Amino acid sequence: MTTSTPAAPFTDPASAQRLERAAAALTEHGFTVEILDDGAAARTRVQELIPEGASVFTGASETLRLSGIEEDINTSGRYDAVKPRGLAMDRATQMREIWRLMSTPDVIVGSVAAVTETGSLVVASATGSQLPGYAGAAAHAIWIVGAQKVVSDLPTALRRVEDHCLPLENDRAMKAYGAPSAPNRLLILNAEPQPGRGTVLLLRETIGF
Repeated sequence: MTTSTPAAPFTDPASAQRLERAAAALTEHGFTVEILDDGAAARTRVQELIPEGASVFTGASETLRLSGIEEDINTSGRYDAVKPRGLAMDRATQMREIWRLMSTPDVIVGSVAAVTETGSLVVASATGSQLPGYAGAAAHAIWIVGAQKVVSDLPTALRRVEDHCLPLENDRAMKAYGAPSAPNRLLILNAEPQPGRGTVLLLRETIGF
């Protein structure tokens, strides 16, 4: 008789020990890492990290929406918010300029699909709008990561993208845009070679996809 191994639920928060392992590995790989209690703490910390008047782009993220960080950045008036500027521009004639704005802000803020205990960040995107900034074009990147996104290794992270994140993002995209999503572009950050550029705020709570 054979039994199948049940799929990882991908929704349970990582233990304190697993968060610490992920934080240590990310730190060893050049990221600045802080472990915070919840989205409210991350919201406060993001305000402390981003200077007033900085140009800031927010990647599409349920974590940012649910925590209030997206609203703070794009509607508070404290920052030069890139997303509202891009939405007001003509996509038929100004698309290259929109991409430049999104790719090279002072700060890009978002989340990831998974973070591994071996120190990698995994991001999946349908359009890739946030990926240049994440990869290095933005002067500073900040990722807010819920505790349920911590996985053991890279293969498990990729499985989390396909089995867990994609169905949820499909539902969101259908409601928001009337079209399904797809992991058309995948970014894996194994290290941050520029000291101080990449900040990961690991949360003890479950938030986002």
